[in-house]
Amino acid sequence: MSANWISTRAWLLMLPLLVVMVSVIGWPLVDTVRLSFTDAKLVGTAGSFVGIDNYERMLTGSNFQRALVTTTWFAVVSVAAEMVLGVLAALLLNQRFRGRAALRALMILPWALPTVVNATLWRLIYNPEYGALNAALTQLGLIDSYRSWLGEPGSALIALIIADCWKNFPLVALIALAALQAVPRDITAAALVDGAGPLNRFRFVVMPYLAGPLLVALVLRTIEAFKVFDIIWVMTRGGPANSTRTLSILVYQEAFSFQRAGSGASLALIVTLLVTVLAAAYAALLRRAAGAS
Repeated sequence: MSANWISTRAWLLMLPLLVVMVSVIGWPLVDTVRLSFTDAKLVGTAGSFVGIDNYERMLTGSNFQRALVTTTWFAVVSVAAEMVLGVLAALLLNQRFRGRAALRALMILPWALPTVVNATLWRLIYNPEYGALNAALTQLGLIDSYRSWLGEPGSALIALIIADCWKNFPLVALIALAALQAVPRDITAAALVDGAGPLNRFRFVVMPYLAGPLLVALVLRTIEAFKVFDIIWVMTRGGPANSTRTLSILVYQEAFSFQRAGSGASLALIVTLLVTVLAAAYAALLRRAAGAS
């Protein structure tokens, strides 16, 4: 059987998938690009061609710049906290102790919960009238009166980051725990015999096995955090005073709340480009890490 026939047959087998991808992804993307160069409204008119006016207005507008800062802050802080908490949890669950299997199963629960359920739970916890957080802090004497954690610009974003970390750090922990299982015990035992302390054992023995998997977890979580929408929409809808409005929230408001389909499409493509650049940078890091190993 010739190589050309094998290649042709492979393409024929993939043809149904390619048709589905073009129909589901390709055509909507092309139509979104077309729409981004018009002043079309969501309802009522197809709009006329306006060139790159939508892109200029979005990129130079204060709403976009503030949303970009909020998105970057949310992504950096939440992902950093998730990486640290995930590694610490993995190191704990890698030890032998009674109830370890049950604790591992319980750790998966926050990650397994749907995001809407997780956001609703944390919204109840932060409730200014009967929330568990206010009750606990008041009884401990840390605050004098109940606070509206999601109603104050200074605390709303931090509250969202905590809720996001609680849901997603188990993913990092599971990836790190799987990597820890591959660390040869004879190497760690030899390092212990040689007098290496806990920090040195972690740095020189454990970390080389964790670096690759943690980089993968970093890629996944950074991209997801950068395009976060659901948890913020359920808990704050971008408020108060737009202090938690991320780029995805801004896209939704521009396209659906304000019904400006043309500018909403341009903003969606800008966000897509930013995420693509971020993914490409991480892919380069992964290739470099793979080449170094």
